[in-house]
Amino acid sequence: MSKSKVLVLMSGSIAAYKACSLISKLVQNNYEVQIAASPSALQFVGAATLEGLTGRPLLSDNFQTGHMMSHIHAIRWADLVIAVPATAHLINRMAQGIGDDLLTTLFLAHDFKKPFLVAPAMNTSMYLHPTTQKSLATLKSWGLEILETASGVLACGEEGWGKLLDPDLIFAEIQNRKVLPSSPVEAHVKSVGAPRVLITSGGTQEPIDQVRVLSNKSTGSTGALLAETLWNFGMDVTFVTSAQGRRPQSQVRTLEFETFKDLQRHLKYELQNENYDFVIHAAAVSDFSIDKIEVAGESLEQGQKISSEADVTLKLRRNPKLITEIRKWSKNPRVKLIGFKMTANEDRTQCLKAVEKVFQKSNPDLVVHNDMSEMSWKTGKHLFHIYQNPQTAPVDCSSKEDFCLKLSRWIGTGELL
Repeated sequence: MSKSKVLVLMSGSIAAYKACSLISKLVQNNYEVQIAASPSALQFVGAATLEGLTGRPLLSDNFQTGHMMSHIHAIRWADLVIAVPATAHLINRMAQGIGDDLLTTLFLAHDFKKPFLVAPAMNTSMYLHPTTQKSLATLKSWGLEILETASGVLACGEEGWGKLLDPDLIFAEIQNRKVLPSSPVEAHVKSVGAPRVLITSGGTQEPIDQVRVLSNKSTGSTGALLAETLWNFGMDVTFVTSAQGRRPQSQVRTLEFETFKDLQRHLKYELQNENYDFVIHAAAVSDFSIDKIEVAGESLEQGQKISSEADVTLKLRRNPKLITEIRKWSKNPRVKLIGFKMTANEDRTQCLKAVEKVFQKSNPDLVVHNDMSEMSWKTGKHLFHIYQNPQTAPVDCSSKEDFCLKLSRWIGTGELL
């Protein structure tokens, strides 16, 4: 079983020796610990001691040879971050958004998806100073967890609040956060950086008149759940969805479309101007748009309200397949493409032919197949078949949740099972 990972930000305080006791206890209890120490912290505790406690190279400088991107990699690597001891100097700079050293740039790279604890240690007057109290309140409002200080005799000889909490109590606070080790997907994302993923979702609507549309049954629920899952794994997600479609609960960047042309415009702009690693084209795109409307043999301008008593003839025009344009538009020539194919109560042979056709015309990396006979919005039955090529058996998924986890694993690690 993999170990939970804790990143310790150590600033310059006499209480650094207590942090060493905490680090030792974490390692003894099967945590993996990485230390990032400020130059002033190393005046109190030597680098050899810190590396000896963790068995990992110490991080101490943004410009350290071989660690130029450590402020990104270390914060992604960790399952929990704790600033201990956190001096007034560090706390106030964090609250001001200053990033002039390793510890503050680590904080600015924090994505607020994992626990971040702050254990203050300072003189009572510094702790109670309005600036420090305001900074602590600011950090707390951003979602950081501020551990209480202890009261007692301080290093300066004075007595009062500001003393670092006992290491055993800090250890208990970390354990109470139920820090779980990263999944293989999260571990991979943390090690190589977050992939950028563009997801289309929901169904297009082609206007017939001011109130009527040509559309489909897509709710966008699969795409929304997929966006939520990928975002939770730390990926950079852009979600392009129909105005009526489901939304992920997380703060995923979202763009809306209604018609085929709206979706086409969003896709083309995003792909030509942004560098995406993956495109998941799950939107249910209308194969047809309204070309001409005739009422009683006479043409009617689109947008004009049609009488409910009229005999109406609609002439449709075929829309181009957007999935065939994605690689042409993509700024990234190595973009990975996932396509979807829905069939309607077809036998296995016909379903496979439909999947083969998608591979032949669009050259996707994966094709996700559903048949209407295996999908029910009433019962919640949803079966998915993920094809890496039409010659091998698909990977089957028995639910939307199972599908989203398998696809996330493939995006994160290249493995489907």
